[in-house]
Amino acid sequence: MRTLLIGGARSGKSALAQRWSNERSSTVCTLVTGTESDPEMAARIAAHRRDRPSHWRVREEPMHLGRALREESGLILVDCLTLWISNCLWPPGTVEADLVAWRGERDDFIDALKAHTADVIIVTNEVGTGIVPDNAASRLFRDEQGWLNQVAAAACDEVFFVTAGLPLCLKPGPAHTTTPAR
Repeated sequence: MRTLLIGGARSGKSALAQRWSNERSSTVCTLVTGTESDPEMAARIAAHRRDRPSHWRVREEPMHLGRALREESGLILVDCLTLWISNCLWPPGTVEADLVAWRGERDDFIDALKAHTADVIIVTNEVGTGIVPDNAASRLFRDEQGWLNQVAAAACDEVFFVTAGLPLCLKPGPAHTTTPAR
């Protein structure tokens, strides 16, 4: 079962993904894409570490999610695609976006996701429901994030929009009503 959780910032996506991962499997590997780029981000990462069960494996993978997904087994929790796309578009020390490299990584991830035989739960942000950004880099990010979310949703068996900690089913999975299969 491939599950996509999409929603705004602080909508409850990660907490829900952790709860569902714990309900679906006792063996979980979390692929985290965030990097400790500043003190505020380091605090966010530390909070996520405290919230996860201590027996879960954690693999930091800021760039090559497709490869990481192929190398892992069991239930995989990917948190999150939004930071991943930022890492791929603007690696540290660069100003210009490398669209060819990014789109290669995106396509590789989607191929790995489609081929993965165990459960995968993916967290991503919805960034396209606000105003049109006032600069080219922000518009590029919004567009690429939207296209990534579309192909990820198409590759997933079920998709939920999460707001205020509540999941709204957008794409029901097999034998599924309003909560994920266990």
